[in-house]
Amino acid sequence: MSKAYELSQKLEKLHINNMYNSDFYWTWDKTDEELDAVFTVADALRDLRERNKSTRVFDSGLGISIFRDNSTRTRFSFASACNLLGLEVQDLDEKTSQIAHGETVRETANMVSFMADVIGIRDDMFIGEGHKYQKTFMDAVTEGNRDGILEQKPTHVNLQCDVDHPTQAMADMLHIIHEFGGVENLKGKKIAMTWAYSPSYGKPLSVPQGVIGLMTRFGMDVVLAHPEGYEVMPEVEEIARKNAEATGGSFSKCNDMAEAFADADIVYPKSWAPFAAMEKRTKLYQEGDQAGIKELEKELLAQNAQHKDWACTEEMMKKTKDGEALYLHCLPADITGLSCEEGEVDEAVFNKYLVPLYKEASFKPYIIAAMIMLAKVKDPVAALQAMDGADKRKLF
Repeated sequence: MSKAYELSQKLEKLHINNMYNSDFYWTWDKTDEELDAVFTVADALRDLRERNKSTRVFDSGLGISIFRDNSTRTRFSFASACNLLGLEVQDLDEKTSQIAHGETVRETANMVSFMADVIGIRDDMFIGEGHKYQKTFMDAVTEGNRDGILEQKPTHVNLQCDVDHPTQAMADMLHIIHEFGGVENLKGKKIAMTWAYSPSYGKPLSVPQGVIGLMTRFGMDVVLAHPEGYEVMPEVEEIARKNAEATGGSFSKCNDMAEAFADADIVYPKSWAPFAAMEKRTKLYQEGDQAGIKELEKELLAQNAQHKDWACTEEMMKKTKDGEALYLHCLPADITGLSCEEGEVDEAVFNKYLVPLYKEASFKPYIIAAMIMLAKVKDPVAALQAMDGADKRKLF
């Protein structure tokens, strides 16, 4: 019996009916079994791909990608996921579309969705705006389907907003599950989600928020560490606290990187901008205050520079469990001595974990494909079993 078939049998036992025709905004919108289903289908699809089995559940259709911020890994992961399932991908470039001429979100949403099965959106730059844009876009296509404009409603996958980065956090989690030999081995493991110095100022909060919002659901001891003034959204912290209480794990905060690293099994040193500053930046952009934006940038770079000691060095890694904690990063990292003079992580540490980091990133296409499949395929168990018995992909 193949791994994919065994995983399909596991999937059959999970209560996931609500995932069909659903969207994926935040991980905390989903039940434990629904998250388990995403991991299960992702692993099954990976097994099928490794055995060169066809995984095309679509024989036509379109995946629309909308990236309102730069991207390498997530952009190609979305394209790979769509292609894996048989969809073609079209990227909406706002600069070359009629959006540049004042086309509304409602109009754009319907015009690009006539034969779309999935829409992936990244909008992570401005606090209070990213999730709002995604919701506005999807409300428009839902109404378009209701009004007979669209034959079906495309499903939405959040490719990063101002609140959460679910495809990243779940790829990170699946990597952790594999590294530690199963989800049953994660209870009590300590993960340090820490701020780290960067020579840039505006990195989104959605990665640390996604991590604490997800990892606390597995009975882990999650520590959020940052200098004073670099707080994340309080409502996401509250979600993390409730998750920890429900699973028997813990969620704590500190203002000391060394304390967070002490005896940690997993470390995730990553820069982000202060929540309060990002709120201020959003307001300045809305007001078109270019002078205010430049002044804020100057202030935040100076603030960052006061905390250059928040770096993942070889000495800092020695404080972790047996000095061998699993190092995570969403990439690209600011690497001291390589991509910048001083940054989040020393080159020696980064190079040591290069292969695991790339493996971490490799889970994302399968996570996205699993999200799409569970939303668009009414009987994913039968689909996986049919794939398992199907012919190999044609290679000439």
